[in-house]
Amino acid sequence: MKVAEIRDLRIDELRQRESEMDDQLFRLRIQKSMGQLEAAHKLKALRRDLARVKTVLREKETA
Repeated sequence: MKVAEIRDLRIDELRQRESEMDDQLFRLRIQKSMGQLEAAHKLKALRRDLARVKTVLREKETA
């Protein structure tokens, strides 16, 4: 997901996206610990997208 797409979202949409990504990240970590994760690159990409969402959310809340 690109930063421009994230900046177009409203605050409530960003919060919802953040919670969805956090839940998905949890599930991927569980899969990794059990040895069932096939695409390890998804974990890294999801962490970066989550950080982008949190950054934009923080910017919008302080503005």
